[in-house]
This record gives sequence, C-alpha cells and structure tokens, in this order.
Amino acid sequence: MPALDHSLVVRDQFHQLFKRKNWAAHHPGVVLVFCIVFIVGAGVIGLVVYRKVLAARARRQARTKTGLMVLLAMVRPVYTSTTFAIHEL
Repeated sequence: MPALDHSLVVRDQFHQLFKRKNWAAHHPGVVLVFCIVFIVGAGVIGLVVYRKVLAARARRQARTKTGLMVLLAMVRPVYTSTTFAIHEL
C-alpha cells in the first residue's frame, strides 16, 4: 500500500505547512490592549458626537428664541397702551 502511505505523508506535510495557530491565545496582552484602545476610541467618538448634538440643539433653540423675539417685536408696536387697557377689560 505504497499509495496510501504516500497520501498520508502528503497530508501530514500539507497540515504542517498550513497549520493554524491561535495567535490570540499566545498573545493575550496585545488583545487586551486592542480592546482597551477600542473602548477608549468609541468613548471619544461618542463624546464628540454628543457635543455636536448639544451644539446643534443650542443653535436651534437660540434661533427659535430669536425668531420669536423678532416676531413679538414686530407685533408689539401695533398695540398702544390704550388698546391694551381695552383688551384687558
């Protein structure tokens, strides 16, 4: 059975050449550093996005208040003190 022996030898040589190694199991410290860097990076990105959202909300709120003040300033001169007195009664 030389053909069978030859195929076993070829298979063993193939597996020896393309043996899979668990790199993460051999280097747990590097994996831990990767995890810590990812968590810190995600936190920084989250903080930047949070601040951008807060700034956009503040701009929108300031624009709304300013627009309302302009609208009230445009309406207010129409009324005089006597018309207020009449409308309050």
